[in-house]
Amino acid sequence: MQKWYVVQVISSHEKKVKKSIEEYLDQKGMREFISEILIPTENVAEVKRGHQKVSEKRMWPGYLLVKMDLNDEAWAYVKDTPGVIDFLGGDKPAPLTEKEVKDIMSELEDRQKGIVQKHKVDVGDRVKITDGVFVNFVGTVTEVNHEKGRLSVMVSIFGRDTRVDDLEFWQVEQATSENPS
Repeated sequence: MQKWYVVQVISSHEKKVKKSIEEYLDQKGMREFISEILIPTENVAEVKRGHQKVSEKRMWPGYLLVKMDLNDEAWAYVKDTPGVIDFLGGDKPAPLTEKEVKDIMSELEDRQKGIVQKHKVDVGDRVKITDGVFVNFVGTVTEVNHEKGRLSVMVSIFGRDTRVDDLEFWQVEQATSENPS
């Protein structure tokens, strides 16, 4: 019975490794041992130059999931594929449990349905302004427009609350508790 295994690959070579494994399955007689190769991804939205761009992002850079019968031939076939570092677990890899597989597949399905914002900023978050006239000011996010990639922040200037509008996501970072307001 085939089970899911985690394979570590060179980061950013996941697609290339997947293609290499799939390319020779029939030629090397491995089709019966390896049935599926999965790169866990999610859709991430980011605003660049005023336009929202959605791109596919790897959830676990440097890892693939392979559904296979783990025999010596199949293990060697995957292990010897260019770009493969090793199976998680080394020479004696343990398959993922049914619960782990179910949780991973459920999470993947949820993430594939929607779009995740690259910049996770919400109303009420404390942020530090990193660019522009109000650089180094810390304030509270009062408005977020994910479609336009812009937000507004309320900062305190000389004891008065002042709203800074039209900041782009890249112009702020999460404030740490050490940052004074």
